[in-house]
Amino acid sequence: MAGRERAGRDREERESEFVDKLVHINRVAKVVKGGRRFGFAALVVIGDQKGRVGYGHGKAREVPEAIRKATEAAKRNIIRVPLREGRTLHHDVDGRHGAGRVVLRAAPAGTGIIAGGPMRAVFETLGVQDVVAKSLGSANPYNMVRATFSALKKEDSPRSVAARRGMKVSALQSRRRDLVGDAAET
Repeated sequence: MAGRERAGRDREERESEFVDKLVHINRVAKVVKGGRRFGFAALVVIGDQKGRVGYGHGKAREVPEAIRKATEAAKRNIIRVPLREGRTLHHDVDGRHGAGRVVLRAAPAGTGIIAGGPMRAVFETLGVQDVVAKSLGSANPYNMVRATFSALKKEDSPRSVAARRGMKVSALQSRRRDLVGDAAET
């Protein structure tokens, strides 16, 4: 019995490490013989504010149940994103989903999160403190969140790039400094 209680408590602690944000609720009506029957769809983003983030979509007849379903879906859809100094992205990246297109740019310390509603929720739960993001095309929150996730999946850390190329991280970063220095001189 004690083992089962401990397992339940461990699961609660693991679940509590995530911060969840409700991005959007959509009310839909189905017209039936007696009138209208309402349903709700919820879009939720969860993250641990340390580089893991996920999103989920849930539908139900009541709002709390839709949010619960969306949160469960988000927990099954978590990705890990490498962050530079734990506060910003390593490089600029764009993503798209449907008609939604987003551009994410790394930013210097103190910039803050400059992003629209659905993207802001993703960055806050991800743990990014400095980023500049622009949404182009669709303003649909579902497409914006999916486009943001497609961009974040493209994010690469210098360590993984160096491993892929068979180089040392320091050699990779010194090449980058040389290229930035040459561009500044011209």
